[in-house]
Amino acid sequence: MATDDQPANLKFAPTHEWVRLDGEIATIGISHFAQEELGDVVFLDLPWDDAGERAFQAGSHFGDVESVKATSELFAPVSGALVSVNEALRDQPELVNRSPYGDGWMLTLRVSDPAELDKLMDADAYAAFTNESH
Repeated sequence: MATDDQPANLKFAPTHEWVRLDGEIATIGISHFAQEELGDVVFLDLPWDDAGERAFQAGSHFGDVESVKATSELFAPVSGALVSVNEALRDQPELVNRSPYGDGWMLTLRVSDPAELDKLMDADAYAAFTNESH
């Protein structure tokens, strides 16, 4: 059963990124669980100026999130061409903490292989995964 922590319309990677697919566009961010584990997010290193110029393979590194506790790498949960990066996060990285599934999204990709979504966890599987990893 999906909860507010894991919305039912998302897919999750074991590295704690989420994906919401709208047509061929995938919006990507980090999960509520991940932002809680990180603590206060203070900086994001994202491909700010690369929209329209870069593509990522599923599992490839697309950025870093720095918090008061640690710096963690971010990985693309699906393959695709970079469409946009959430510019609001440049000046307000705390949006990742306040709204990880809303205003705290990180980037959008034009998905090149929709079948990759089938390899990701649904909300229930992710909830079980995060409970087991604690």
